Amino acid sequence: MPTERIILGIDPGTNIMGFGLIAVKGSKLSLMALDVIKLDHLETQPLKLKNIFEKVLALIDHFHPDEVALEAPFFGKNVQSMLKLGRAQGVAMAAALYRDIPIFEYSPRKVKQSITGRGNASKEQVSAMLNRMFTIAEQPKYFDATDAVAVACCHYFQRNTGNTGKSYSGWASFLSNNPERLG
Repeated sequence: MPTERIILGIDPGTNIMGFGLIAVKGSKLSLMALDVIKLDHLETQPLKLKNIFEKVLALIDHFHPDEVALEAPFFGKNVQSMLKLGRAQGVAMAAALYRDIPIFEYSPRKVKQSITGRGNASKEQVSAMLNRMFTIAEQPKYFDATDAVAVACCHYFQRNTGNTGKSYSGWASFLSNNPERLG
């Protein structure tokens, strides 16, 4: 595994899609960017999907990530919402695959557990933990942006951390091995 890499995290959505990029150098993480792509102004589902594909390609071409991590749609009661989310995720995956970038998928529960130690943590709790980790200067307006950073971090925690050969099961494990990151 390379000692330096960039991970693009995506929180798929058809009205708001979050994205976050982290740089990994050895065992150090740094936040490169986080934001959302607003799609609610587009009238049709096909236009939204086209826009997702184009925006993800633009992010890839600008930041050159080595890996893309996506949050998997959760199983809810509304089948139509689930279908739309799945399409958004699929289009984002297709954009990454179009540029030959490996993709990884994580459940919302796995992402939350990886960041906070609790699989049922709130979006506010995930955001607060990420703020401690990265000292995010300006809190984003939408949690979709911090959710996307959480997906990228989850991917980092699930993989080996550069040349140390260690993998972390979550935030507590990471902090115990990297005390200088707190504070």
